[in-house]
Amino acid sequence: MVSCDVEFETIFRILRIKCHLASKRVFFFFVFFGCIGSSLLCADFFWLQRVGTTLRYSAQSAHCSGFSCFGARALVTGSDASGPDPQLAVTMGFTGFGKKARTFDLEAMFEQTRRTAVERSRKTLEAREKEEEMNREKELRRQSEDLEPTSSGSNVARDCSKSSSRDTSSSESEASSESSDDELIGPPLPLKMAEEPVNHMEEDILGPLPPPLGEDVEEEEDDDDDDDSEEEENPVQKIPDSHEITLKHGTKTVSALGLDPSGARLVTGGYDYDVKFWDFAGMDASFKAFRSLQPCECHQIKSLQYSNTGDMILVVSGSSQAKVIDRDGFEVMECIKGDQYIVDMANTKGHTAMLHTGSWHPKIKGEFMTCSNDATVRTWEVENPKKQKSVFKPRTMQGKKVIPTTCTYSRDGNLIAAACQNGSIQIWDRNLTVHPKFHYKQAHDPGTDTSCVTFSYDGNVLASRGGDDTLKLWDIRQFNKPLFSASGLPTMFPMTDCCFSPDDKLIVTGTSVQRGCGSGKLVFFERRTFQRVYEIDITDASVVRCLWHPKLNQIMVGTGNGLAKVYYDPNKSQRGAKLCVVKTQRKAKQAETLTQDYIITPHALPMFREPRQRSTRKQLEKDRLDPLKSHKPEPPVAGPGRGGRVGTHGGTLSSYIVKNIALDKTDDSNPREAILRHAKAAEDNPYWVSPAYSKTQPKTMFAQVESDDEEAKNEPEWKKRKI
Repeated sequence: MVSCDVEFETIFRILRIKCHLASKRVFFFFVFFGCIGSSLLCADFFWLQRVGTTLRYSAQSAHCSGFSCFGARALVTGSDASGPDPQLAVTMGFTGFGKKARTFDLEAMFEQTRRTAVERSRKTLEAREKEEEMNREKELRRQSEDLEPTSSGSNVARDCSKSSSRDTSSSESEASSESSDDELIGPPLPLKMAEEPVNHMEEDILGPLPPPLGEDVEEEEDDDDDDDSEEEENPVQKIPDSHEITLKHGTKTVSALGLDPSGARLVTGGYDYDVKFWDFAGMDASFKAFRSLQPCECHQIKSLQYSNTGDMILVVSGSSQAKVIDRDGFEVMECIKGDQYIVDMANTKGHTAMLHTGSWHPKIKGEFMTCSNDATVRTWEVENPKKQKSVFKPRTMQGKKVIPTTCTYSRDGNLIAAACQNGSIQIWDRNLTVHPKFHYKQAHDPGTDTSCVTFSYDGNVLASRGGDDTLKLWDIRQFNKPLFSASGLPTMFPMTDCCFSPDDKLIVTGTSVQRGCGSGKLVFFERRTFQRVYEIDITDASVVRCLWHPKLNQIMVGTGNGLAKVYYDPNKSQRGAKLCVVKTQRKAKQAETLTQDYIITPHALPMFREPRQRSTRKQLEKDRLDPLKSHKPEPPVAGPGRGGRVGTHGGTLSSYIVKNIALDKTDDSNPREAILRHAKAAEDNPYWVSPAYSKTQPKTMFAQVESDDEEAKNEPEWKKRKI
């Protein structure tokens, strides 16, 4: 006979599991879903009751036929007997099974669940308060240990307190386990099912775990936390300046630096018109560039920047046309030049004057921006080099034109910032080209070139490097005055950089010096207080460009003497310069072979045709067959000549002396004395000049030398020089 006890036990288990899981929820969850949960539980209970009734009837009918029963049926007596059920009689045709299902008070179950949740929340809060109190005591104990030496009594007291806390924690755990057992509703579950809620209870515990009991572990963790907190609080410790490498670009100023987003390649440009490519993974300890080119002919390179994907480089030079080249230096596009005879610069297709700088859009691929001496800031697309995308025209407060000296995008690409020669900083919305969104007219001194503006990584702060030897920090949410200002930072280049550290806690810029008057420095300012916290002496030249890569954690610096330096730390930096310093310099392979160029002209005339090239051995064999080339030359003739050959002159000592005497015709006499030697004879016996003047001018008269003053007096007035 199949009994319905199995069904009832199953019902009780399901209800108990549901109630236990429901007790872990928060009170407001039950208030909100109470009605829905009660209706579902009632529906489940009624359905299971109907299933049990059906199974009971099928079990009874298993022993009976249509005429009578073939087996004895157990009688239900005592408290288990129940009265007739009219609903069952109507549905099934008989009065009942003899047992009544157990009923549950759902409101009481929900109330008990609410109390359990409140009690557990209270215990969790007490545990957190106790943990905070223990942490405070631990901090006070550490401070007292720093002030006074630790005594044996304090150690004993600490051990006693630890043992007492261990006892109290064990007693609390036992009490909590007993209370959790008392809170269970319904009949007990099997062992396997009873173990699962305990695990869930452990997983549902809120808050951090209690600290370990061992004193050594506590001290080690405290030391580690202190070290980490010190490093976090002191951003100077994160500056990677323990090692450096020097890349020789040339002899003139390195005016442009660019590093791709992955940090694999560095590109440098200078006043010598050259752009050089450096591959950290391919370089060795010789630090030589793998490519050098002049993309803009005889124009100084002012700005180099990789795109956000790293496949293109924006080249801004002193010309009016910016260029885009790929990673290997091949030209991708060149911006068109505008018509310089049009007054309104918005109607031209491109820039009409010298460029200053450029920048890629941080989000949109293929879009970049340039600013020029034609008083415009223009945006471009790589796919459309024949015309700009949009034009921004900076204006003074009086509405006049003003030249932008630098420009940049915000980190999200929605804002465009430009600094102008009148000292103002203007910021536009990228989609609104007419009026600036922010305009501060006296950010720097008028008439100076603001060399750099850059946004922080969080996008809320703007740093500007002015030509008035200042560095200023601005909050774009309150753009009416600078947050901080630092002076005493000399600059002599219109492209002196400033940048933020990867963690946004430091601001870096360079200083300029006269030749032989000191060394250029890389200066670090703390963003929160704007104090000068660190300096690095770079070289005995100005520091023009600086770049702090966020992935490599390395600092690149361009100087005024043609050097590009890379600063890194083996422990804090990644890849970059660390890849090439470990490679030894390759030995040069010298080929000492001399070859003669041979021109093949098969259709040339015989008189101009060159002989066919032969090997050395064959050429020697051919020469031996030639009687002229194989003839032994005759030795020189010694003594008198013979056989038609003249003997050598001066072969003997006597002939040599005679030869030298005969050849020596040097006149060592004084020429004046040699002439005056014949003066008396010419006077006594004149022959050439005196006989010709003997009758007409017997007395010799010589010309008188007139001075220049007398000659000037004798000249007419119209010939005299007018002073």
